[in-house]
Formats: sequence, C-alpha cells, structure tokens
Amino acid sequence: MTSKLDVVIMAAGKGTRMKSSLPKVLHTLAGKALVRHVVDTAQQLEARHTIVITGHGADQVEAALKAAYAEGGLKFARQMPQLGTGHAVQQAVPHLPDDGVVVVLSGDVPLTQTDTLQALVQACGGDKLALLTIEFDDPTGYGRIVRSPSGQVHAIVEHKDANEAQRAIREVYSGIMAVPAKRLKAWLARLDNKNAQQEYYLTDVVKFAEAEGVPVVAHKITDAAQVAGVNSPAQLADLERAYQQRRAQALMMDGVRIMDPARFDVRGELVCAQDVQIDVNCIFEGRVQLGQGVKVGANCVLANCVIEAGAVIHPFTHIDGEKLGVTVGEGALIGPFARLRPGAQLGAEVHIGNFVEVKNSTLAKGAKANHLAYLGDATVGERVNYGAGSITANYDGANKHRTVIEADVHIGSNCVLVAPVTIGAGGTVGGGSTITKSTEPGALSVARGKQVSIANWQRPTKNK
Repeated sequence: MTSKLDVVIMAAGKGTRMKSSLPKVLHTLAGKALVRHVVDTAQQLEARHTIVITGHGADQVEAALKAAYAEGGLKFARQMPQLGTGHAVQQAVPHLPDDGVVVVLSGDVPLTQTDTLQALVQACGGDKLALLTIEFDDPTGYGRIVRSPSGQVHAIVEHKDANEAQRAIREVYSGIMAVPAKRLKAWLARLDNKNAQQEYYLTDVVKFAEAEGVPVVAHKITDAAQVAGVNSPAQLADLERAYQQRRAQALMMDGVRIMDPARFDVRGELVCAQDVQIDVNCIFEGRVQLGQGVKVGANCVLANCVIEAGAVIHPFTHIDGEKLGVTVGEGALIGPFARLRPGAQLGAEVHIGNFVEVKNSTLAKGAKANHLAYLGDATVGERVNYGAGSITANYDGANKHRTVIEADVHIGSNCVLVAPVTIGAGGTVGGGSTITKSTEPGALSVARGKQVSIANWQRPTKNK
C-alpha cells in the first residue's frame, strides 16, 4: 500500500438507538470495541496517519483507544457539536498532508475488509474520487448513487433529499470513500447545510468533483456485512453472528471440525492445528492455541491458553489464563466442570476432573486431581494422586505460600495442606488429615482426631 495513505475514522455519534450510556463505537463485537475493528483495518492498510474524529463521549473513546494503541500513532480531532459527516471530516483537515490519499471510514462499521479498501484506493489512483457502493433491495436511509446515461457517477443524493425516482435507485453509497487529500480539503471548505437535515454532508464533494472535471468512480461490492453499520442492539447482534459465521467458515476451510457454526464464538484470536474438534456453545477469548487433535466439549469457555496436542477439554470447563496464561499438556484430560485459572501449567497426561480448580500451579506428567479439589500456588510432581475434597491452604490472610507435592505422592480425600509445606516423594497423606509440617519421603502422615464410637447411643428427641 502507498506510504502516503491517511485514514479518517468518524466516531463522534451518540448512537441514540443503542439506548446506552456507553458511546456507540465502544460497544463490542467479538469481544473488541467497534471502533477498534476499524482502527485495526487502518493499520493493516499501513496508513501513514489514522485520525479518529470523536464527539459524544470523546474522553471515554479517546482513553479507550489510547490504552489499546499506546504506540499506534493515532491522532484525535473533536467534533463539537455534531453537524454532519462533512463537518466531522472538516475537523481532521489540520492532520491531513496535501500529498496523500484519504480513506474515510466510520467507527461503527466494523467488518470492512482490508482487500476491499485496497481495491478502493487503487480505483482512486491518487487523482479520482472513489466511492464504495453496494446494491440493496431496500435502500431506505442510504444515499443513492445517481449515474449519468453513460453510467458515470453523477451525484449522491441523501434519502431525505431524494425524489421518488431517485429513491427507486438501489445502488447506495456505503459511507466509505478514497479521495486525494488536496482536493478533499478544498471541497470540505465549500460545504453548506442547505438540505433537509441542515447538516454538512460529506457526500456533497461528489458534485464539486463533477464540476471540476475530477472523475468520480464507484467500486461496487456485494457483501453487505462489510458496509453494515451498528445503530441498535439488534443490528449489533446481527453483525456478531455474521462475524462469527465467517470465522467458523475460515476455520473449517482449514480442517477444523465445528459441530455447529451458529453456536460458536471467537472473541479474540483462535489458532488451530489439524484435526481439532469443537462442540457447540464454546467461547474463545484472548489468544487461544489448540494443538493437533484437541477436542473441546460443549459449553466450554477458553481464554488466553495453550492446549497441546491430543488433550481433551470435557464439557462445561472454564479456562482463563488472563496475563499469566494457562498451558495444558499433551494428552491431558480436563473436566467436565473444571476451572483452570492464571498460572496453571499442566504437563502431559495430567487429569483434572469435575469441580477441580487449579490456580498458579504446575502439575507434572501423569498427575491427577479427579474431583472436588483445589490446587493453588502448588508444585505437583509426576504421578501424584490428589484426593477428592482436598485443598492447599495457600493464603494466611496476608500472604500467599507455596505447597510442594513431590513425585508419586498419594493425598487422601478431604485433606488440608497448610502452606508452606512439602510432602516428600512417595509419601502418603491419610484421608481427612490437616498437614502443617513437611513430611519425609515415603512416609505415611495422618493428622486427625481419634475416632470415638459410643455403642447404643440415642439421639436427642424434641420436647413436646
């Protein structure tokens, strides 16, 4: 792409129909703010400058983008008050060098593809006004593309200003254009608001171009989702499904088996090796990597984790690595109803069963915690068997402490290991024990009250 490409993103609107206190462009699609999808597209174009026009909720929008693109080179201009699309782009003029091509995008149109915009810029060629257009069966609300008898673009007429014949036109302007910066700046200076909405229309630049003999060309596409904007929760939901369907189709083209593409959500980055199987209602957030032959059962949530080859994630498992990440080793079996929290690092063939929670702990090859257990801040050796109902008491009310369980240890059911403590290799902890001191290798450790049995004991009865 040319190094002299600048992108203007209009993101000043209130989004009244969203019925939300959150600025419209900060509502999320696939786990990411709408405007971030557009900024990411601008970056894929290798734009020299990206200028975001803010207005409603400007402080909030700008703060969110600065946090997401600390080194991204974004520039901001504010539109106060909001007097139309032409007025919005006018605010970007001080940031636009004369030697570039300007691509105008909307912060609430998140699914425009990079190759579409590259084709639009090529159609512009550095000296023409290029418009991205599409045909709709129902073009209500869109600016109509009016062509001359020879087929040349003659004008864009906004819906509210169109006559009956013009409203019958099905080709509409998407809101996206590519235009030489020097000409755009001159045309913006000539805009007026003599129209039905008393706004400064960016589309009026078409009549200026025609008057000056500048060719106006249309790059027409057929994919409606690429130009669909978000003005209501219903439209956002429709675009979410469109996005997820595309992600599912792309993964299936690469050989991933997705049981039902309509019940599949990626809210980040999902990387899959061969022969991955994903059942229904699974959600993938952050960055998730699935190795060869991984199987993910129904109703799982996986975030910021690496699942290595051959592992099975049984239904209703929740894995979230947050900043520390989670790794599940080759051939491991996780779930159902398991929870892996940040810092869980599981080796090959580890078993984590139902209602087991692991946090900031490493489990070596073949270790097992099959039911109703908690492992926090623990180092677990190979082939350890960790009993049902057992926990590591890792927090003393002020600080976290580590538990070390060496190789081949057997922890009985319903035990409490009070950290810091080490259970020596090959040792056994009897069921129901509370262990507060480290144990020697190979030792049997039992720490519980002596059993007392009273023969023929009668339970108390209620007073009548």
